[in-house]
Amino acid sequence: MGTESYTYLGRNFSQLSINDASSSSAFSDCNSDRSGEFATASSQTRRFLITCATENSDDLIRQLVADLHSASLDDQKQAAMEIRLLAKNKPENRVKIAKAGAIKPLISLISSPDLQLQEYGVTAILNLSLCDENKEAIASAGAIKPLVRALSTGTATAKENSACALLRLSQVEENKAAIGRSGAIPPLVSLLASGGFRAKKDASTALYSLCTVKENKLRAVKAGIMKVLVELMADFESNMVDKSAYVVSVLVSVPEARAALVEEGGVPVLVEIVEVGTQRQKEIAVVILLQVCEDSVAYRSRVAREGAIPPLVALSQSGTNRAKQKAEKLIELLRQPRSCNGGGLASEVAV
Repeated sequence: MGTESYTYLGRNFSQLSINDASSSSAFSDCNSDRSGEFATASSQTRRFLITCATENSDDLIRQLVADLHSASLDDQKQAAMEIRLLAKNKPENRVKIAKAGAIKPLISLISSPDLQLQEYGVTAILNLSLCDENKEAIASAGAIKPLVRALSTGTATAKENSACALLRLSQVEENKAAIGRSGAIPPLVSLLASGGFRAKKDASTALYSLCTVKENKLRAVKAGIMKVLVELMADFESNMVDKSAYVVSVLVSVPEARAALVEEGGVPVLVEIVEVGTQRQKEIAVVILLQVCEDSVAYRSRVAREGAIPPLVALSQSGTNRAKQKAEKLIELLRQPRSCNGGGLASEVAV
């Protein structure tokens, strides 16, 4: 770039540079910050300035937070973009921005009828939520319901980033039920069904986290998640087999989910995974089948009829240690007599 100097908010910057490669790894589970940034050459200069403002950035942050309250839509958008960028590239700025009072005005932007402004607000909140210290403050400031609305009404990027932000907030255990009660599960299932690959990945990860709570498992089943998951597990080209199977493994601890899995044709899909999947896929598939079969003679019969025993025998000999143990236990169950003489078993619904 040379040695040009710039002045911004009364401060002088020179010889600025950005290592884009390092900033691209700012996220681990949800690397979702892809909102539009700075379109013009002069705005690119502002991007350099914002990204490099690491020392004595308090004045800059206070000015940006003040701009979030501006009557000008363009000023609000610019401030939200720059806050997003500060929070994305410099983890230490996430606490500074929150303490400067940015959380509530950013949440207000999420409810804006302007979809671009909504997207910027969602993404800034996502970046702030990457800091554990901010998660509780974001949830208590009322972010959950606006994020859930953005899942249904936002741009594609806003939907993806809302899913990621809700995932981050769900890492605080008490937020999981609150997120489910705010209506997040159906739009996450919809995103899993109809979104692009990145949206599917983000939605599945959020659902995996949220569905460790029983009430959210039931909400997910009611929202039709099992049909979507079975279809994704059956598509080996989707790159979603593993993630979908892990979500299923969390859900099938409740009988409603086991029934839905069988009804949606999940048994032959899981048997096929045991036969031809990767080692990790085989392991999670046999774990699911064992959960399905443990308390149901009818489901054992269904699994056996699908030809599960030969691939299970092979897995018991060549799989991971956990897969071998689960396969052996499942084989033992499937080889037990299948008569329904017990009181509890006799009441099962035939499938």
